[in-house]
Amino acid sequence: QVQLVESGGGLVQAGGSLRLSCAASGGRFTNYAMAWFRQAPGKEREFVAVISWAGRNTASSDSVKGRFTISRDNDKNTVSLQMNSLKPEDTAVYYCAASRPGGYVWGSQAITDFGSWGQGTRVTVSS
Repeated sequence: QVQLVESGGGLVQAGGSLRLSCAASGGRFTNYAMAWFRQAPGKEREFVAVISWAGRNTASSDSVKGRFTISRDNDKNTVSLQMNSLKPEDTAVYYCAASRPGGYVWGSQAITDFGSWGQGTRVTVSS
């Protein structure tokens, strides 16, 4: 099972940018579609973006479309989330997730389709 470690969170003013990174180890990275989820205080964890195994396809939630970009480097076993034009409502703990190998249908946003999770990195956007 792949292990995931996120980094890059912090405090930023509204309108600013942050770049989150997730380093994977312990598995064949290209076996996994990779995604970012987030969980705001008092709310359920929600899908943010996903990238396909080779990185050719991406999908994101309507709330971040046009502002956030997911990418991956299969040589370095990393996945990133570039977040621009941040809003206070983007405040959350962001989690990197790897799909269940062999069992993921492209485009699924279901939490249960992702079997490995990082510990999360906190993003706070001030108004």
